Amino acid sequence: MGAFLTRRRGRRGPDVTDVLTYAYLTLGVVVMFGPVAWLVLSSFKSQAGLVEFPPALLPTAPATVEVPGYDAPLPLYDVTLGDGTTARLAQVRRVGLEAQMVDPDDPGEVLRVPVQDRKEVRALSFQTANYTEPLRRFSFLTYLKNSVVVTVTATLITLVINSMAAFALAKYRFRGRNAVFVAILSTLMIPLSVVLVPVYLVVTQVGWVNDLWGVIIPGAATPTGVFLLRQYMLTIPDELIDAARMDGASEWRIYWQVVLPLAAPALAVLAIFSVMWRWNDFLWPLIVLTRSEYFTLQVGLNAFQGELNVQWHYVLAMTVLTLLPITLVFSFLQRFITTGIASTGVKG
Repeated sequence: MGAFLTRRRGRRGPDVTDVLTYAYLTLGVVVMFGPVAWLVLSSFKSQAGLVEFPPALLPTAPATVEVPGYDAPLPLYDVTLGDGTTARLAQVRRVGLEAQMVDPDDPGEVLRVPVQDRKEVRALSFQTANYTEPLRRFSFLTYLKNSVVVTVTATLITLVINSMAAFALAKYRFRGRNAVFVAILSTLMIPLSVVLVPVYLVVTQVGWVNDLWGVIIPGAATPTGVFLLRQYMLTIPDELIDAARMDGASEWRIYWQVVLPLAAPALAVLAIFSVMWRWNDFLWPLIVLTRSEYFTLQVGLNAFQGELNVQWHYVLAMTVLTLLPITLVFSFLQRFITTGIASTGVKG
């Protein structure tokens, strides 16, 4: 691993292409993971720390110290004294433009210092209450259960429906097959906002408003999934299917025991896409679900947005928690992505 990371083109020293390559890779890492690192670190900041200017990357808070004779901890400051030296003092109180400071080790003498001569001492401080407090006040487990049910069920239905459509379009010869495939692909160009009202009217007539099935079913069949799986199934030799038919296998058995196992890399890619789509979906669940006991996590996070202020420290902490499941899914299935995407010709 170390030899791979330090590999370079120049034999005697770094070549200009080595410098450009590492600069490009470093920029890519910062662009890709910088926002994630900022999100995780900011989720441990206090609400006041999030709006500080200039902003700090690390979660810090004013350092305090216990001083004999004072009930509460006092904030620490680095103070520039009259002789030019610097001392770390604790502030007792501030009166106008003057601060009354004491030495924490010898609090008997009170020094009066202009406020412009002191600088606040800050220390790392992780506000774990950002995670524990919402879990206590917020129906996180209910929303998590709803999100898991929606994501898992919708992904399984999506895989079955799309793979059956892809199998028919890839391995059966019938009149109008290409027209059907083009019609399915053409739905990719229809924006979601155009079909929101018709789909909502259908869901209302069926009685799936405030029902998780109203979130699961409408998006189960996706043209992207049909296209991805069809392109992969075209690479499966027809001779295998013909051999299975000669052995007496039914069409369902060919689909279930021959085609699906061979299409596992493409199915894994579609599963990752489906999990990301369903887990992060916000607009459609917001429209269909109006009762809080049916909210998914993404809709439930909206509860931290009040009329006058937004509790960003809770929003960021809960956002980190919602990212964990999808990160785990991606980690387990990421080895299929390269194979699946390369075989289906899907980019991005």
